[in-house]
Amino acid sequence: MTPALEAIFGNRTAASVLLFLENYDSGHASRIAQAFGIPLYSVQKQLQKLEAAGVLVSRKVGRTRVFEFNSRNPMTGRLRQFLAAELKALPESITAEYFRERQRPRRSGKPLERAGQ
Repeated sequence: MTPALEAIFGNRTAASVLLFLENYDSGHASRIAQAFGIPLYSVQKQLQKLEAAGVLVSRKVGRTRVFEFNSRNPMTGRLRQFLAAELKALPESITAEYFRERQRPRRSGKPLERAGQ
């Protein structure tokens, strides 16, 4: 993350959580922690703070709590616009490292495509 984003959101964990959720639309604590190499407890604490403030909402999917932006909060629309612009402005090296993870399984029998082929 950039130092400016960390300063705006108060810390690296908050900036990482918000950018992750903007990029992938939803996520759970262990996936976010693993993606950024942040301790799980720090991510869980940040998600709880954001949910308590009304920025995020969560729901249970099996035994996992999945978080996403609270669409009923009018402020989140503006926040998401800002985050989307920041995601586009991030250097390619950061985008490739943190924000290009495959989200769904590959279709059975589909050939693997590699960059540059």
